[in-house]
Amino acid sequence: MSGNSIIKLDGVDVYQQKHLVLTNVNLQIDKGEFVFLIGQTGSGKSSLLKIIYGDLLIANGEGNVAGFELKKLNEKDIPYLRRKLGIVFQDFQLLTDRTIEQNLDFVMKATGWNDKTLIAERIRDVLDKVGLRSKIKKMPHELSGGEQQRIVIARALLNDPEILLADEPTGNLDPETSEEIVMLLKQISQSGTAVLMASHDYHIIRTFPSRIIKCEGGLVHEGAQIV
Repeated sequence: MSGNSIIKLDGVDVYQQKHLVLTNVNLQIDKGEFVFLIGQTGSGKSSLLKIIYGDLLIANGEGNVAGFELKKLNEKDIPYLRRKLGIVFQDFQLLTDRTIEQNLDFVMKATGWNDKTLIAERIRDVLDKVGLRSKIKKMPHELSGGEQQRIVIARALLNDPEILLADEPTGNLDPETSEEIVMLLKQISQSGTAVLMASHDYHIIRTFPSRIIKCEGGLVHEGAQIV
């Protein structure tokens, strides 16, 4: 794996239960890259992301993510792998009965932080990054959908990940808010965190030209064109 590679998959077969979803996947993503992952529903996008964050194991081939050999991954390694990844889903999955600050504090304690001063500092830092420090005491329902997704991105940045995996992060947002979220993800990649964003939204993909990989017909293709 080159010094800059955050993700490297060589000849990986991806199975969901016993069903072969993707075959012979070769993929490399480097530090600070921004990459779109496209493909129709059922084409294997989510399965590929699950391989990367250790939710599915690889049967054949070799994989390395943030220094972890996927072939050798066992149950106790998975939390450590996930600390090096930030994961953003379409549905916000914020705890509705807690403030934004309490949501972030909960995640930090769950991932091993225990110094109150450092926790408070880090929470302010990630909220600054997403432009929502003023919302720290708000409840999730007091925020717009776009603001909630920014909080989810802030949550994903808490452990200073090497890569952010974003699975349809604009799926529930209007076009203007979607563009703001992708601009934010682009800025994050420019600061050194690689971003792999699964998307159906071709308007977004045309608006923010970037490297594209496509799941289609059981294969992962590099450099797909959007017309």
